[in-house]
Amino acid sequence: MTGFVPPAVIGNVGPLEMLVILLILLLLFGASRLAGLGAAAGKTIKEFRKAIRDVEDDVNETKPSKPDA
Repeated sequence: MTGFVPPAVIGNVGPLEMLVILLILLLLFGASRLAGLGAAAGKTIKEFRKAIRDVEDDVNETKPSKPDA
């Protein structure tokens, strides 16, 4: 099982590790490109949430209401 990373290990990222990751990304991409990537990621998440909300609304509209018996 070479290369397998259990999900629990991925979730244990502390503040120091986040700082190291951020510094590596900053060195790789530069400040302006990193800001653009963050903005694009935020926009993508916003669009995804909107799509989920739209689908949920469509499902709720097409559900038949239960008649009072």
